[in-house]
Amino acid sequence: MNKILCVGEALIDMICTDRGQSLAAGQHFLKKPGGAPTNVAAAIAALGGDVAIAAKVGNDPFGRQLKTVLEDFGVSTQWLLTDDVHFTTLAFVSLLENGERDFVFNRGADGYLDWKDIVSIDLAEFSIVHFGSATAFLPGPLQAAYTSLLEKALQQGLFISFDPNYRHLLFPGNMDSFISQAWQFLQAAHFCKLSDEEAMLLTGTNSVSEAAILLAAQTKGVIAITLGEQGALLILRGETIPVSGVASNVIDTTGAGDAFAGAALYQLSRYTADEINQLGVEQWKRVIGNANKAGARTCEYLGAMEAFRHLNLDAFE
Repeated sequence: MNKILCVGEALIDMICTDRGQSLAAGQHFLKKPGGAPTNVAAAIAALGGDVAIAAKVGNDPFGRQLKTVLEDFGVSTQWLLTDDVHFTTLAFVSLLENGERDFVFNRGADGYLDWKDIVSIDLAEFSIVHFGSATAFLPGPLQAAYTSLLEKALQQGLFISFDPNYRHLLFPGNMDSFISQAWQFLQAAHFCKLSDEEAMLLTGTNSVSEAAILLAAQTKGVIAITLGEQGALLILRGETIPVSGVASNVIDTTGAGDAFAGAALYQLSRYTADEINQLGVEQWKRVIGNANKAGARTCEYLGAMEAFRHLNLDAFE
């Protein structure tokens, strides 16, 4: 089993449980550990993978909660660093009656993970590095550290995984910056996981099929475009291959994409880089099919971390 490093944000989601209320009117909030790369690391560990997280949290109860939760899953927290100046990042969200989200992002310690914090990470310990943090494309120290780590990982011949995790509420009026930075990672990565929305956004197309054609032509890695219950589109060596989805009793879709990414990376960690390069269509369809199962399973529970505790290797082919 090869070791995986997940890089990005660790934060606390504060979810308003007062149905249809704005954040101003809401009175009750559910506190959930989160952050996309943090979720991916937890999912990998839940499946039995060897994984570490590189992120920064505050020296506060929220940061301590994140560390405890990750360690309970079996994630190495050696590089989950504590910032004595900045608080743990908090994301407040409420779902309004019209379906829109009321969102306030209180960015703290996660944005201050900088290059000098992670330069001493021995990448020889890892075979896969997963970049899965939308917040890394916001201005700040993490942005530079993210790009520098990508360059170092490529120089050392590591397998690169990327999930852009686009959140439009983080990039009001600055979508072009997100797109240009995401393409740098898209073109460098060996494996990318995109939602259908992200695939169309990054390619400037109006359909998933159009996006798949452009991605196949302009990237060199394997790409999975997730389509919910419909499954996923696998883009492999210029070919687009549908992979069937899995029906589930949907309670909460939070973390489903992270479970998908985590399950895919867990499976890939069982191969060497050379072996991954030799995987055929049927083997890749199995990897993506099992990732679909993990995503569907996650939807059956409230909250990503709670759901990951129910991921079951026995369901994999």
